[in-house]
Amino acid sequence: MNGSRRGYRVLVVDDEPEILNFVKEVLTSSGFFCDCASDSRQALGKLRTQSYHLLITDIRLPDGSGIDIIRIAREKHPYMAAMVITGFASIEGIKEAMDLGAMDYIPKPFSMEDLLLAVEGVIKKQRHSKHSSGKTLVTNSPAMEKVMALVEKVSATDSTVLLTGESGTGKEMIARALHRMSRRSAGPFISVNSGGIPEGLLESELFGHIKGSYTGAHATTIGHFQAAENGTLFMDEIGNMGQPMQVKLLRALQEREVTPVGSSTPIPISTRFISATNSDIRQDVENGSFRKDLYYRLNVFEIKIPALRERSTDIIPLAELFLCGMRGPFGGEKLSDKAITALLTYSWPGNVRELENVIERAVVLAGNETISLEHLPDWISNSPGTDIPSADTAGVVHLNVIVNSVERHYIQKALIASGGVRSKAARRLGLKRTTLLARMKKLGIAEGLKG
Repeated sequence: MNGSRRGYRVLVVDDEPEILNFVKEVLTSSGFFCDCASDSRQALGKLRTQSYHLLITDIRLPDGSGIDIIRIAREKHPYMAAMVITGFASIEGIKEAMDLGAMDYIPKPFSMEDLLLAVEGVIKKQRHSKHSSGKTLVTNSPAMEKVMALVEKVSATDSTVLLTGESGTGKEMIARALHRMSRRSAGPFISVNSGGIPEGLLESELFGHIKGSYTGAHATTIGHFQAAENGTLFMDEIGNMGQPMQVKLLRALQEREVTPVGSSTPIPISTRFISATNSDIRQDVENGSFRKDLYYRLNVFEIKIPALRERSTDIIPLAELFLCGMRGPFGGEKLSDKAITALLTYSWPGNVRELENVIERAVVLAGNETISLEHLPDWISNSPGTDIPSADTAGVVHLNVIVNSVERHYIQKALIASGGVRSKAARRLGLKRTTLLARMKKLGIAEGLKG
């Protein structure tokens, strides 16, 4: 995500010079702009005169609290993200920071990798916050309108939700929209990728741990369930969880309580739980790798997110939304007509995530210029159907030219995938055979095929 770092401004507040110097050195060398303050007074002074994308602050400061800085800063800069660092077992402080909108926290001591991973995670969440805002989640397709209708219905409840669909379809964006539309919207939204956490650490990450419970547990730390109190906990890649952890998660969801590692005292929780998977979880249940009782506990309300190729009318609105989110410090202007056609003719195996990455790459290459074919990857810019006539003097291309180009491309792909059998290609395209033949004739697609 190096393109995201260009012009990204971070304010770090900590009273320990070594921490300030370490964070500044790591972030600056990684492409961020980093400013520092050693107490509340300095931090608030900088926030009055400058704007930042991210505030990283210690909770305990010599002249006040990092919580107060977050509260004051968010009033003046509502779109600024916040993250806390702490060397104390300040569970209440972390929860208060999360309630105020802090997106993450890092316990001291932390490594360079810990810091960069957390900051990149905040950037991703920040982008997704811009891309969706409850009912205004961008969609221009009937398939996604059906999804959002389901989201709106289930958001009025506390039902556990399971989001399914291919990787990159935007399951976390849907989870965030569900949270914003729910009665828990004032509480925190905590996102965790269970597939990215080693099995041995997942219990501590979810339920927390007490000081000294294992080697490296230097302080009592709350888990994601507690951090999401009165809010929503979203767990992606739930299908990758091992059997022992499945048992513990099932117990937590059934009993509505968690027991931190090293403790024997359960802690009640009030957290909305949303999970997601890109695997065939029903097949995992059948082959025994995923517990049937946990599956039924998670699958109270399932929402399947369609692949981007199944909602092609969303491609350009999403691309323009990503582009809009990258303006200002992220650069970017607009898409050329040929770039639009190339985006429409590509099949997007990586779905929405791939589209976002492609737009980010194009923004870096184009700067403030219009994004053209040369700014797109070769496998997209060389797609069939991208050679369309130039726009007229008003910058307009006849819609039929683009529609015919895209239609020709997908009919040809369906014919190839069907071995030239037109009846099979028609079924793939959702058309009657006679309709396909009429469109082939209209578009000048060669006859002489089978069936």
